[in-house]
This record gives sequence, C-alpha cells and structure tokens, in this order.
Amino acid sequence: MRRCKVHVLGASGSGTTTLARALANHWSAPHADADDYFWVPTDPPYVEKRPDADRLELMRDVFVPREAWVLSGSMVGWGEEIVDRCDAIVFLTLDPAERLRRLDAREVHRRGGKAFDKDAWTEFLEWARGYDDPAFDGRSRVLHEKWLADRHQPVLRLDSAATPEALLAEVLRWEP
Repeated sequence: MRRCKVHVLGASGSGTTTLARALANHWSAPHADADDYFWVPTDPPYVEKRPDADRLELMRDVFVPREAWVLSGSMVGWGEEIVDRCDAIVFLTLDPAERLRRLDAREVHRRGGKAFDKDAWTEFLEWARGYDDPAFDGRSRVLHEKWLADRHQPVLRLDSAATPEALLAEVLRWEP
C-alpha cells in the first residue's frame, strides 16, 4: 500500500490504535485517534464529550490537510466528513473473549497499580461486551458493518488475532 490517508476501525480492544500507530510510524505520517478528538482531556479521562463541531474543526486544523495520515477509532455518526477524505479503510475483527482479555490487560497496564473507579470500569466492560450482540443499540459490529457498506473507499478486513507485525505486513501488501 502506498502512503495515503487511512482509517483503521474495529471494536474496542481489537488493536486499531496499535495497527494505526505502526502504519503511521512506517510511513512517517501522523497518527490520530478518534478518542483524542471525541473526548475533552480530563482526569479521569473519558468523562466529558467534545461537541461534534469542535471535534471536526480540531481534526481539520491538526491533520486533515496533510497528504498522508492514519486515523484510528470509530467515527460512526459524527466523523463521516473526515472519513470521506480517506483513501482506504482497514476493519479489524477479533474473537470477543480475546478482545475482552486484551481490554482487561490494557486497563491493568494503564492503572499501573493505582486506584480506579470500579463502577466506571464495569460500565465500560458492559458497553464493550455489547459490540458483538446484534441487539445492542450502541457501537456494535452490526452498526460498523452497515456503516462500512455505505463507504465509497475500499475496505481491507483483517482478523487481529495476528501479531501487530503480521497485520502491518498485510496492510502494506494491500493494493486498494
């Protein structure tokens, strides 16, 4: 794959940020994560949503005008204007049990032994479990599949059970 504008998405814990960073590093291109624009920086994080218009303006100011970049995270329902500027989309899937195991390991690493809000963590895990439930009305596999069907860009689908290195190699071999 040539250096371009790529959107990497999938369920939380599927490795979207890891793959997007690796691709951006390989290309020496900027990496942006949707969460960094969706949420206002707070302590604790992820408690205050940034208004849609502010998110989009910030993205347009920070990275969109560049000739190449890699964007990770879901933009469904608010970021189509940015995704429309992408040349290609990479969609990651992963077995739900492995994905939840990864989320737990990531949280343990992030906390580094510090106290945390157990209620917030339980709420997040319930939300993350919903991704693979066809009846879930939040961000889900069904929602992502419908959204992807409406995209004009080519979509590469990968099982992110593979190593980050193998996933990067697959993306780099791809000719959309």
